[in-house]
Amino acid sequence: MMKSIYAGNLPFTTTEDELGNLFAQYGDVYSVKLISDRETGRLRGFGFVEMEEKDCEAAVEALNGFEFGGRKLRVNEARPKGF
Repeated sequence: MMKSIYAGNLPFTTTEDELGNLFAQYGDVYSVKLISDRETGRLRGFGFVEMEEKDCEAAVEALNGFEFGGRKLRVNEARPKGF
């Protein structure tokens, strides 16, 4: 079963490939989605990564607080929409 992981405090220059490669160290990555501003198209500094449930805990534990592009990441299990 897949789970979604929230990745925040990302550098605004991050690409989906870079983020996917970072998380791939902890298991198979099924999708990566960076969130951008609707009006400007500029990245908003966060995104979501989908991984197997069994790999999520290791990725969250290892990457929360990890320095990436000069910024400390905030990584946790994504909450359902609307919360």
